[in-house]
Amino acid sequence: MKTRTKKWLLVVATFLCVLVGLGGTWLWYLNHYVHRHCIKATGMAFRLYAEDHSGQLPFSTNGFGNALLLLTKGGYLSGTNDVAEICGPDDDGHIFKEALQNNSVVPEDQCSRVYIQGLSEANDPAICVLFDRNSCRGGDHFRSPWGRRVRDLCLLDGSMLIIRDEDWPEFSRKQAELLIAAGFSRTNALQYYPVAK
Repeated sequence: MKTRTKKWLLVVATFLCVLVGLGGTWLWYLNHYVHRHCIKATGMAFRLYAEDHSGQLPFSTNGFGNALLLLTKGGYLSGTNDVAEICGPDDDGHIFKEALQNNSVVPEDQCSRVYIQGLSEANDPAICVLFDRNSCRGGDHFRSPWGRRVRDLCLLDGSMLIIRDEDWPEFSRKQAELLIAAGFSRTNALQYYPVAK
């Protein structure tokens, strides 16, 4: 075989190895990170819960972490003891799993998603009822190792939005005002959206 042919075969083989390696890495990444914490499924669970509870969304005097567990305990999520859908990206759900096992209180400050309890279907459907506490690149639905940092969130009507970090302060101000209009005190509204102060 000629030296020139060998060089071309080596170039093509190298290109194919790189292509297969990148494709395999991308598939692994998708399998491990994308859609693991589906906020759309949680939005549907809120709707189902409200249908069974006269329009009221989950509420617990132990805080919003325990209120979210009502979705799991009631079978409104994909499975009993499945907490992935009430957790944000990069959260393995160990806090919720421990609370289910021990019947303990879930510390709100350790929840990776923030749930605004005390709402019902009668409130403004544009109110955000659940959102990722921290942003990540691409959010849960379009997770990638690059791109803009965003947060996934669920509105009261069950729909999902994605908010970029640079838009979060303005979004927070509007949401705080919607909560105040819904009867929340300014102090309580700003606890959910401290950036709106």
